[in-house]
Amino acid sequence: MKYFKKFIYILLILIVVIAIAFFGYLQTTKPKYEGEVSLTNISKSTTVYFDDYGVPHIYAATQKDAMTTLGYVHAQDRLWQMELLRRIAPGKLSEIFGGAALKTDKFFTGIGIDENSTTAVSQLDKNSPTYILAQAYLKGINQYIAEGDTPIEIRLLGIEQEKFTLKDVYNIFGFMSFSFAMAQKTDPLLTDIRDRFGMEYLKDFGIQGELSTQQLKSFKGKYAAYSEISKSVANLLEASPVPAFIGSNSWVIGGEKTKSGKVILANDPHIMHSQPGTWYEAHIVCPDYEIYGYYIAGTPFPLLGHNHNYAYGLTMFENDDVDFFQEAENPNNPKQYKTQEGYKNYTYKQKTIKVKDSIDVKLNVKTSKHGPIITGLLDGLKTDKFVAMHWIYTQQKNQILDAVYALSHAKNLESFHKNIELIHAPGLNIMYGDAKGNIAWITSGKLYKVDQSVNTNFILNGANGIDDKKEFLAFAKNPQAINPPWHYVYSSNNQPTPIDGYLYPGYYLPKDRATRIDNLLSPKNDWTKEDVSKMIVDNTSATAQTIVGNMTKPINPAKLSKIEKDALNVLQTWKATHNLEDIAPTIYNKWLYFYLKATLEDEFGEENFKLLLSTHIVKQMIEAQTQNANSPWWDNINTKGKKETQSEVLTKSFKEAIASLEKQLGNEVEQWTWGKVHQVTFQHPIGKVKMFSKFFNVGSFPIAGSNEVIDNQLFIYTDDAVIPVKGGPSTRRIIDFSDIENSLSVLPTGQSGNPMSKYYKDQAALFVNGKFRKMKLNKKEIEATSTKLVFKPKK
Repeated sequence: MKYFKKFIYILLILIVVIAIAFFGYLQTTKPKYEGEVSLTNISKSTTVYFDDYGVPHIYAATQKDAMTTLGYVHAQDRLWQMELLRRIAPGKLSEIFGGAALKTDKFFTGIGIDENSTTAVSQLDKNSPTYILAQAYLKGINQYIAEGDTPIEIRLLGIEQEKFTLKDVYNIFGFMSFSFAMAQKTDPLLTDIRDRFGMEYLKDFGIQGELSTQQLKSFKGKYAAYSEISKSVANLLEASPVPAFIGSNSWVIGGEKTKSGKVILANDPHIMHSQPGTWYEAHIVCPDYEIYGYYIAGTPFPLLGHNHNYAYGLTMFENDDVDFFQEAENPNNPKQYKTQEGYKNYTYKQKTIKVKDSIDVKLNVKTSKHGPIITGLLDGLKTDKFVAMHWIYTQQKNQILDAVYALSHAKNLESFHKNIELIHAPGLNIMYGDAKGNIAWITSGKLYKVDQSVNTNFILNGANGIDDKKEFLAFAKNPQAINPPWHYVYSSNNQPTPIDGYLYPGYYLPKDRATRIDNLLSPKNDWTKEDVSKMIVDNTSATAQTIVGNMTKPINPAKLSKIEKDALNVLQTWKATHNLEDIAPTIYNKWLYFYLKATLEDEFGEENFKLLLSTHIVKQMIEAQTQNANSPWWDNINTKGKKETQSEVLTKSFKEAIASLEKQLGNEVEQWTWGKVHQVTFQHPIGKVKMFSKFFNVGSFPIAGSNEVIDNQLFIYTDDAVIPVKGGPSTRRIIDFSDIENSLSVLPTGQSGNPMSKYYKDQAALFVNGKFRKMKLNKKEIEATSTKLVFKPKK
């Protein structure tokens, strides 16, 4: 016993010593925010002030010096995130995560982003400022890799670091562009419903645009086979260690409608929540240039930005730029497929995926004229279904780097507008405002028309010579509004008005946010920055009261229990807000889940019903379908000899919702507050492992907001006791040209991706409570409130 106690004592000492040593090691991994660093490839001393939220303000003699310095400081805060992002498009996640990432790697390896990036780099003008400044940024990253502290995540996974290249930059933009698209999750599901039940079942989804009544005004197959495509792609994006883009809000108010007479721009891009977050803020000042930008890890130019002269932001256009084609194979030669001109040969390319602690995986990618055959790249798609994916991003010349450079170096509205044409994909709503009083909404994307007989919401026929004909539209036809007479522009992923009578197909979000934004902006003519800061966290639904009216109308209160009557009364007196203390959102969203389950699951099946809940189209259908008593969806196809009615389904689903809430939250309705169920955790990829979760993850927090309100905190309808918020504003920005040096912003967690940095999660409380902090432009204020890191030219 004596020796056993001694052993335990020594073991405890060892554990303490190891813990102290590990903590000491972690301290050495902190980013450096003050002092001096020797940096190659800069011509003169460059000073970086890190403000009270860790934002670097880089003062340099030249843009090239600034970009080299930006690469270094970006890497010291976000190198782990950069490493992840550059690995997705070329299919290199399995090298660090092993077989768990193989499905993702097979798909992305096959769809051609990496090859497209190689081509784009070869076509880039080596004498252009785009190339020169991008290379300077990469040199800064690579010096940090060579000389800086290695992030703990990279050490834990045993990653051998390689230099960053321009192809990595293009691959990061490629993955970002893919994550914008929705066709890959939606078209196959709609094709299955059409083929099984007919077009009557699709009317409630409004796939012809008939439900998108709040439009942006311009100024100047087989069931099991196809649904597997949607399921597999959705699973890949869900499992991805990097967040996907999902939506966004933005509006720009002209001086005619502001109290100061100056333009105000607001923007909150919606992205799946993660830790680290998507954006890295940096402010660059040179004698000939200034920008306060928001950068994606590993990319040299900002996608969002402003300076004293102009500001710009983004939302997703949601246009359809991905089409799927069912190829007809030659029955006598499996290496050929049918076209209108006769049979043509597939092309083949051998690829190798390296898998950590396992043997390499060989992949034979087959391609038709429409694009890569995704059979074999996705799980579950039967080998006799040769479906090709045609994506504008890989089919058109890639000029994304030139475009992003140009947007962040615009001289005026005219030059800003002109360079948007360089972005063929993804489709974006690009918002602009400037100190001269100009406001604009301009869409990017190479848009095209198809034959009137073709509906791109479905899997198309690759052999008939009709479905694949495209008439590309001139950029001048892209939806836009420049200085409109109503003096404001906005976008919230809703559909634009027709282009020459053509309602452009896409996967637009419901009218909810657009209606609310328009209704708030239209009557008011004395907007201030403070007013906009309240509007950007507004959580009142424009449609919830109408939907509640539709759903409660068929219910007979006499057949309800007391708790059900109490819940019904809460709903019927609700003002459609989604505050933490509100009770109605808890009841409403639980009821929506059970109602959707009762109407859709019998046709789709359990797995595909869950998949449908993650698409935009299910949100689009709710208002119209709940007021359509004749919808075919009310009937349960599994109950033979009986046809369910709207009243029966809504009553039954309401009772199920209340029973579930009573079980989960107790029998007092007043205790069913939204904050108890609507919660967010900002999850790190390694934080998915329980033993690391407290160290890497941030949260969980109760959070206001909901689906399709301005404060769009995205979740998937569920019966779970806690509704996990999947995504939402990746930043909130308010740029006020009457007080440009005091414009407002906030990030969901913090500026740094290093868990040991004091800027890792210091903005989380601000974000979840709808608060803001400054984006500083005034040098004296920056110097007075910052630490100073000086970069000296290395001799």
